[in-house]
Amino acid sequence: MISFRRFVRGVDEPVWVEVLNSAYRDREDWRAFTVEEFLQEQKRPNFDFEGRFIAELDSRAIGVAHAHVDKLRDDGKGFIRLGVVPEFLPSGVAQQLLEAALSELKDRGMRTAEAWADSDQAERIQLLEGMGFERVRVFSTMEADLDDIPRGLLENKQVEIRTLRKDLDADIELFNWLDNESFKEHFNYRPETVEETRHHLLSNPYFSEQDVFFAVLDGDSVGSVGVGIDEKYNLEKQVKAGEIFTIGVLKGYRRTGVGVRLMLHGLESLKSKGMVKAILGVDDSNPTKAIRLYEEVGFRVKTKHITFQKDL
Repeated sequence: MISFRRFVRGVDEPVWVEVLNSAYRDREDWRAFTVEEFLQEQKRPNFDFEGRFIAELDSRAIGVAHAHVDKLRDDGKGFIRLGVVPEFLPSGVAQQLLEAALSELKDRGMRTAEAWADSDQAERIQLLEGMGFERVRVFSTMEADLDDIPRGLLENKQVEIRTLRKDLDADIELFNWLDNESFKEHFNYRPETVEETRHHLLSNPYFSEQDVFFAVLDGDSVGSVGVGIDEKYNLEKQVKAGEIFTIGVLKGYRRTGVGVRLMLHGLESLKSKGMVKAILGVDDSNPTKAIRLYEEVGFRVKTKHITFQKDL
């Protein structure tokens, strides 16, 4: 018989890591993470220990769920993440974990629950829709070849590129401000704190290398792009890929070639480090129509991810 219990901090980290690695092992955008990385992730300023459940069958962990509440949000939205060991998917444990997570979010005062599924996860989509979730957004993972970075695009040649210095608080604060200003119109936006930005830049357990570049026009920083390399991902997948983990331009400077300049610089930076592919993610409903820029510089859609919501 399947039983459920709550996550015990300082004890269940290996169990959590093992189940998630098993649940997502076939996903192209997933690489196995370690207990040490999970412990480092726990130092993230908005990390939520509560709302974590482990499903067991004969004392073996076969699934996990996290009913995540972001203490810095004020919109009453909570987030659900599920992971089930593949051979136990027919057991119905995913539905039971989802029910536990929904109850947890409601008990914690949330008014809306959000969950995700890849477009090819028919069983997950059927489960979510069967429990009253509705599709609200589609998110694309895109990929570009770095041996064919396009030339002759309408980049703003007046833009100077400056590298963020991680030892300067002023640069970290500037990046935090630019990122928040550039993304405040986006779905699920909430302002990121300086502490969160600092942790991402200095203590990210997944990027072995990362850089941020500012776009400077007439002495003002008007946008930024961040690139990172996960060496463990590349070893596991036997690829040489880097990630554009953020790119944003202040509203008054969009469609002036600033974004093109930033993107091309980010791609050249990854190429200079020996990468042959670049990866990024984008909301298909991005209000800046950024997906058009990405297609223009050679990105193509690899996978689609669907966001679902349910009123509680």
